[in-house]
Amino acid sequence: MGRRFSQIPIAFDQLVNTLFGGWADETISSAAWRKRNESNGWRFLRCVIDCIFFWQPDHCKTAFESELERKHFPQELKGDCHE
Repeated sequence: MGRRFSQIPIAFDQLVNTLFGGWADETISSAAWRKRNESNGWRFLRCVIDCIFFWQPDHCKTAFESELERKHFPQELKGDCHE
């Protein structure tokens, strides 16, 4: 039950990111890192998010790397789907 509740904020984050043109399975933090060189707005947003999550060094960069490594996937989805 705890895992389900921990995923709700992430799902909301992904929904908001999608509503503003981001990728469906990407958080705002990841998008802010990925798009940081596209405009001053994204650069500023990345800085704001990193300040909000001050206890997590390089939060946005880490979020982006986690997306690439699919760390948020359940273990069942990380293996080979064709076994």
